[in-house]
Amino acid sequence: MQLLDARETRPLEGGPAFSLSNRLTRFFWRVIWLLLARFSPPPFHGWRRFLLRLFGASIGRNAQVWPSVRIWLPSNLSIGENVMIGPGAELYNQGRISIGNYCVVSQRAYVCASSHDISDPHFQLVLRPIVITDRCWIAAEAFVGPGVVMAEGSVASARAAIFTDTEAWGVYRGNPAILVKKRRIPQLENQADVRKPARN
Repeated sequence: MQLLDARETRPLEGGPAFSLSNRLTRFFWRVIWLLLARFSPPPFHGWRRFLLRLFGASIGRNAQVWPSVRIWLPSNLSIGENVMIGPGAELYNQGRISIGNYCVVSQRAYVCASSHDISDPHFQLVLRPIVITDRCWIAAEAFVGPGVVMAEGSVASARAAIFTDTEAWGVYRGNPAILVKKRRIPQLENQADVRKPARN
């Protein structure tokens, strides 16, 4: 997906940031989601996975995307297995958003993969992909900003605002979010110990 040059299209004056084909695709996507998914029963996750795949998303087994979720463009989205995207969450994926396995994006969380060049008088849009690796949790109403990589097992606490990469198994809180502690899951630690090679 290629951005249009803001010097030519002048988005601050109402010009487009994306091509006509992109805009038409997103229009049809919004109509399809509104008519066929927005009011579907919550347990119909398989149906919503089908619709997302139909528009180019990569969706893993047992992923649960709730009817009130908002996704800007499915073809810019990759979701792993056993992931839950909760009610009212928004994936603003002008840039690509990749979500690993066993992740949770809780209600009304906002994940934003684009920004603007604030030094450009034409306010050029800039795409900055987001990577959320395995076993991360983005809690209720948290914000994950452009270009962020959330390392394995890291947590954005409720209403936290993540603007920089996180540490593995770190728990982050506040705005801007800071590391407050390390997360521990004994069952996973035991599995990791089993997988470690024996020392001679």
